[in-house]
Amino acid sequence: MAAVTSVSFSAISQSSSDKRAFCTVARNLGFEGSRFRSSFSCHYVGVRASNSTSRMVIHCMSTSTDVPPTVADTKLNFLKAYKRPIPSIYNTVLQELIVQQHLMKYKKTYRYDPVFGLGFVTVYDQLMEGYPSDEDREAIFQAYIKALEEDPEQYRIDAKKLEEWARAQTPSSLVDFSSREGEIEGTLKDIAERVASGNFSYSRFFAVGLFRLLELSNASEPTVLEKLCSALNINKRSVDRDLDVYRGLLSKLVQARELLKEYVDREKKKQEERAESQKASETVTKCLGEPQFVGQ
Repeated sequence: MAAVTSVSFSAISQSSSDKRAFCTVARNLGFEGSRFRSSFSCHYVGVRASNSTSRMVIHCMSTSTDVPPTVADTKLNFLKAYKRPIPSIYNTVLQELIVQQHLMKYKKTYRYDPVFGLGFVTVYDQLMEGYPSDEDREAIFQAYIKALEEDPEQYRIDAKKLEEWARAQTPSSLVDFSSREGEIEGTLKDIAERVASGNFSYSRFFAVGLFRLLELSNASEPTVLEKLCSALNINKRSVDRDLDVYRGLLSKLVQARELLKEYVDREKKKQEERAESQKASETVTKCLGEPQFVGQ
């Protein structure tokens, strides 16, 4: 007998209109919830009989294996790794994404691959474009990936390698990776084998990674995507659906960045007004505190 525990998490809701566009982006990059399983085994250990009754003794044992950290653990790890305050308009998106990626990561079939890494890096860099500090933006990236117990440097390195490789490809060479040797070609072959064996966890980040490869190799013909999906044994309908969502989100990102710029400008103006008010108050206090001399 198997005991199955289902865990679900609701999205973080925000009422601020400034956050609405970015929240839409985050929610549409969501993943299906995960299920964590524990095994429950029973076995007979003895039979006791009499004229009137018989009793069967059964010992049951419940065991759990590979218990993953909770969402709260992952979020706490992120807060420990990056202790500086994050503007709420960005923090809302990050909190939603980290919950979704946590659930995806701890699926039994999940295994990191460079195409997924490229997809996440692409999404993260687009979402966080315009963050007040480039240094902080990278520090947040590092804390985010480490909170998921993965290597942020690996994400960046793999994304860079794939981008460089894709720029050197033509549409035909991109889809013909299986007939060639090389590091990236080997990675794509491994993905195709895992998909075929059912040991692969598809996600929208993976679809975004494929889109980025097509984009960098100037593969604009729809047939190229079809051939690439076929070579990888990926369901093209799933990719088409997720890329339609992604393309729509790109336009929403433009709106979101405008909202972010307005937000930053408002905060900057408020700080300037507070500084001016403080300066005026100090000037008045200084004037009132100085003795006044009237000449005879």
